[in-house]
Order: sequence, then structure tokens, then C-alpha cells
Amino acid sequence: VQLQACGGGSVQAGGSLRLSCEVCGVTYNGGYTVAWFRQAPGKEREFAAAIFRNGGSTYYADSVKGRFTVSRDRAMHTDYLQMNILSPEDTAVYFCAAGRVITSSIRNRDAYNYWGQGTQVTVSS
Repeated sequence: VQLQACGGGSVQAGGSLRLSCEVCGVTYNGGYTVAWFRQAPGKEREFAAAIFRNGGSTYYADSVKGRFTVSRDRAMHTDYLQMNILSPEDTAVYFCAAGRVITSSIRNRDAYNYWGQGTQVTVSS
């Protein structure tokens, strides 16, 4: 399984970015949950959002709820994280991760077996 995340960059506060994560080597049909985690300098890697294996259920950290949206394009084997109304507090390296994760472990980074390389998101005030 390989994950390729891209789409990061620099944006001013209030702006938007869309991250994408191409997932290779898994089947989406009843397959893997894909999550987004982020890690700011000097901080722990934290859960941001996830879309469950069936592609129908989504989960968000309170800090991003209402601003971030996860989605899936099955045909392209790609998951997306649309980030709106960005603030400097969203500055971090963003990682996508995949695994056969149950709902109770969605927010637990240790539950994910496969990780992308990370993409930097920088939000300036």
C-alpha cells in the first residue's frame, strides 16, 4: 500500500487549500479508512479528519469541524481534504493515513498502518 499526498502550500488567513491523497494497493470496496493527521512544530501529530472505509461516514476534530471536508473519488483512488477559512493555527505538516480501522479507533494514529510522506501547509496572518 502506498499513499501519495500533495496539495499543500502557503495561503493567507481566511483562504482555502485542497489536499489530495492517492491510495494505491487497496480496494476501496469495504476496504480502508483514510484519515488526515497534522503535526505542527513542537507538537504531537493530531487527528484532523477521516472518511470511513465505506466512504459514507466522515469524522472531524472539533478544531476543524465546519471548515474542513473530506471526500473520496473511488474511480481515482483518491481522497481529498478541502480546507476552508484557514487560520495560522492550521499551519502544520499534513499526513494522510490508511488502515482497516474500526470507528472507535478513527482518531487514533496508532490504528493506521500506512502513511503518506506529508505535505506542508502554511497559513500566514
